[in-house]
Amino acid sequence: MPVLTIKNMPDNLYEQLKEAAKFHRRSLNGEIIHCIEQSIGVRKVDIAGIMETARKIRSKTARHILTDDELNAAKNEGRP
Repeated sequence: MPVLTIKNMPDNLYEQLKEAAKFHRRSLNGEIIHCIEQSIGVRKVDIAGIMETARKIRSKTARHILTDDELNAAKNEGRP
């Protein structure tokens, strides 16, 4: 695997990365890799899996037709 050196990193950024790594229970290197992956969208989305889940949910709720009035009442329940 390639090795990357980051030069002139601001102190506050370094401290934020260290805190985030500790919070997520990752090494500093692991946290940096995670941040890079998230920022450039390396992870592929499993479209087929998402669609299968949506179909299962849709089949479970297909018989439960809600009107706009019922939805609005549910949203407003408990609001002042």
